[in-house]
Amino acid sequence: MAEPRPVLEMAGIVKEFPGVRALSDVDFRLFPGEIHALMGENGAGKSTLIKVLTGVYSLDGGTITLDGESVRFASPLQAQQAGISTVYQEVNLCPNLSVAENIFIGREPTRMGRIQWKRLRQEAARLVDRLGLDIDVTAPLSSYPLAVQQLVAIVRSLGIGDGDGDGEGAGGGPGTKVLILDEPTSSLDRDEVLQLFALMRRLKDEGVAILFVSHFLDQIYEVCDRMTVLRNGTLVSEHLVSDLDQVGLVQLMLGKAMGQLEELHEHQLHSTAGETLLKADGLGRTGSIAPFDLEIDKGEVIGLAGLLGSGRTELARLLFGADHPDSGTVTVDGKQVSLSAPNGAIGAGVAFCSENRKTEGLVPDLTVRENIILALQAARGWTRPVPAAQRDELVAKYIKALDIRPANPEARVGQLSGGNQQKVLLARWLITQPKLLILDEPTRGIDIGAKAEIQKLVVSLSEDGMSVLYIAAELEEVLRLSHTIGVLRDRRLVARITNGPEITTSKILETIASGEHQ
Repeated sequence: MAEPRPVLEMAGIVKEFPGVRALSDVDFRLFPGEIHALMGENGAGKSTLIKVLTGVYSLDGGTITLDGESVRFASPLQAQQAGISTVYQEVNLCPNLSVAENIFIGREPTRMGRIQWKRLRQEAARLVDRLGLDIDVTAPLSSYPLAVQQLVAIVRSLGIGDGDGDGEGAGGGPGTKVLILDEPTSSLDRDEVLQLFALMRRLKDEGVAILFVSHFLDQIYEVCDRMTVLRNGTLVSEHLVSDLDQVGLVQLMLGKAMGQLEELHEHQLHSTAGETLLKADGLGRTGSIAPFDLEIDKGEVIGLAGLLGSGRTELARLLFGADHPDSGTVTVDGKQVSLSAPNGAIGAGVAFCSENRKTEGLVPDLTVRENIILALQAARGWTRPVPAAQRDELVAKYIKALDIRPANPEARVGQLSGGNQQKVLLARWLITQPKLLILDEPTRGIDIGAKAEIQKLVVSLSEDGMSVLYIAAELEEVLRLSHTIGVLRDRRLVARITNGPEITTSKILETIASGEHQ
């Protein structure tokens, strides 16, 4: 039996930004009446591909075909009018308006310039009933929980392009051919997810093609028919969900290391039984990460492994007080730490090097020297400036140790490359000599030589008695450095594995895929 024609086909897609090729000859196809998962880690190109399709970004190369016709959209509105609708993770509606008003906001049926309120409510009710939803369209949107608001956003997206107002029926347009759902389940509980999936299946039965983006593997295998995997802006492969198990999917998403770092012979993979530095009991945050228990010994390197969205960064932010937990406690050296703000963690000797250096780390208009010294000066207090000679010696030491380029402490950080900016942020925290150093993707965007230098520093700090919580997307990196590996999946800490010669990337992948250590 011949395969049906795709409703959407993207061929040889290229998207370039200054100095970066974000998409390189990517192919993607979507069939009517299927739910198709777009999979890949952070930076794989998923969001860029969606933005190219929907007209947020211009297309630098390749073709897009919708229902057999070549298209190229200049704006999201054009894409919507052609039948491609997108619902993002954050609900972008007006909670003070009614459900019906939200469904047709900006597209209200009118006559002689006046909104036909009765018709608006009738058309909204028709759309809601068609999708089998039990929603009062006259009620304020704010009276419903987030899950229902997410469903209303989908109903709204299905109506876009259905008419232009005066004298036109709300159902007179082309309707939605392609529905893009970008992380719609990230803030929903299990029952709410099931409600969303029921709606997705109903739309699928009506012939709507759904592109589904989610980091929850179980959800992908529960609701999707087909998947496309991207990595580093290129197409890896396309599969029927039934033809690829979860271990295989994780392997495709993470890929293989492109090169070998210098071996760290001096590093011992086993941790000597040491004194507990930090202990977290039942620490959690609703909608962020399930309550977890964690102990970190003095001098221990604990690596966190898991896919993007598994809860690695969320766990780290709770330990640092960057996010406020709603359950559990943290003690450092036996003393409970206030986690209402990072100040409590910093005062207890906990430092956090965020993966998001631009918004949570660096001050781009300050110099390299000023950025590096910032945390140390804050710890001393602004009335006790770091002596100039000590400051310059410390800054020079870490510029050299991390190979920050240019090696000019007076250079403005905003003018440095992304990799060198990350090194400056790392230097800022290393200079404070904390008891626990939390490093979230510290080697992302850094060349292989500098990556080895940073990893040597982590080993050296551990041997000197500093504890390190190390997060990296590359499993080889986590295995190379860690005494203990915490595995996260679907925002839960599912396993704690003592590292050793028998622990391989395959075993970690199996744990990520299954949620249990074998």
